[in-house]
Amino acid sequence: MTVAAESIKVVSILGNDYSIKAPVGEEQTLLDATHMLKVALAETKRKYPSLIGDKLLVLAALNLCSRQIELQQQHRQALDRYQEQVNATVDVISRTIANN
Repeated sequence: MTVAAESIKVVSILGNDYSIKAPVGEEQTLLDATHMLKVALAETKRKYPSLIGDKLLVLAALNLCSRQIELQQQHRQALDRYQEQVNATVDVISRTIANN
């Protein structure tokens, strides 16, 4: 049985340190996600200065999730448009071949 090597990274969020295992090759993703969360926390804190602790963290997380959902919807719409374009191109090619 092969066990994938993992490294432990310590990240600090809202003054608390968290030791998180990151699979080999994904350490930078963990660090980028930590940075993204810290930025979201700072933005949320600016908008709602009275929030602290878990409430701040939950609202920031919900904002990130909301952004992710919006991006997924935009991605799905773009894929649908591309699929329509591909289908139209295939139809034109099929008709051109059939006419020759």
